[in-house]
Amino acid sequence: MLAVNRARFVVAVATLGVLLVGCGGKREALPWSDDFSDPASGWKAESDASAEVGYRDGTMHVLIKAPNCLAWASAGREFSDFHLTVEATQVAGPDDNEYGVMVRMQDTEHFYRFSISGDGYYLVNKYNGEEWRPLGGDWTPTEAVHPGAATNRLEVVCQGTTMTFLVNGVQVVQVEDGSYRRGDVGLYAGSFFEAGVEVQFDNVSVTEP
Repeated sequence: MLAVNRARFVVAVATLGVLLVGCGGKREALPWSDDFSDPASGWKAESDASAEVGYRDGTMHVLIKAPNCLAWASAGREFSDFHLTVEATQVAGPDDNEYGVMVRMQDTEHFYRFSISGDGYYLVNKYNGEEWRPLGGDWTPTEAVHPGAATNRLEVVCQGTTMTFLVNGVQVVQVEDGSYRRGDVGLYAGSFFEAGVEVQFDNVSVTEP
């Protein structure tokens, strides 16, 4: 298990392919939600040879077609303190993957990321434009994650410098960091050594914390 954790961290830091999309936008009144039934609801998503990101069948769909790649869609909105909930479903691909939520996105190079994997791990980290910095430890196993091709309910609660992260109603970690106090939110998936990671997101909601 330690070898898996160590390998994952190295790959995450040295990610080669990142599909950049725009982020940031108008400050949003709460509550706000989206079930992705309207393809014109405003999410910013792009596709290229390494990944496909976009609305599909009433969800936000992410397909990673290359190893060592991240891709995401951003809401194009701005939140400060909030409670975000989203349903994330691994549709296909290797369980050695990552998918989850990006919050307080200043731009495509400054944000927090809450990740889970298909084989039952979680991670919170911060990207500062140069490196990924883990917050609260490296990849950590948890029974809260439904493994494999399953749906997981992810929650992020941001209040000031305190951020709390939950999987299927279970708090897995709480961290303190004041680098980014407001910003956009995003939904993402990523691959490590194998391509073919396919994840869909649905029923995102953002309410008062």
